Amino acid sequence: MADAVDAGGPGSAAVRVEELDAELVRLRTDLADAEEVLRRRVIGLEQYLEALAEEEAAAVVAVGASRRKPVGPRRAVPHRENAVGVEDLSVDYQALMAATLEAGADGLGARRAAVALGWDSASVSRVEGARARLKRGLVERSWLVEEKPGRFMLSALEQDAADAGRPDDGS
Repeated sequence: MADAVDAGGPGSAAVRVEELDAELVRLRTDLADAEEVLRRRVIGLEQYLEALAEEEAAAVVAVGASRRKPVGPRRAVPHRENAVGVEDLSVDYQALMAATLEAGADGLGARRAAVALGWDSASVSRVEGARARLKRGLVERSWLVEEKPGRFMLSALEQDAADAGRPDDGS
């Protein structure tokens, strides 16, 4: 039984070689393109990790030496009923609580929360990260309430504590 290439003679073999050469060139081009995409993603990941490291270093410098023992980045937020007060929260969550108190009845939005955390409020991912901290970290654990979509306010317990700590202005 003859090979398919042999059946057509030397002319068909030459055509098949040209086809395979063209496919090899195309595959090499695709491989080079994929390697370039991978190289750019690796560079982007490295830049992202460097930026995170710089932000963490800046946060440590901005906060200064804490009298409390430092904890890892995934510190759980205690449920409100299990905590003595805001001082039981990590520095970032304390900043969010302070920003919420400043926002008053208007409530704190995610963009303003990102600013309170020292993040770039123009970055959609940073704003969404701030929103996640508000919802999953503070609302789900009864520190804040979300009475209007996207507007976070102090819970009644926190509002009472804030009012008790505020000097009476006579009004």
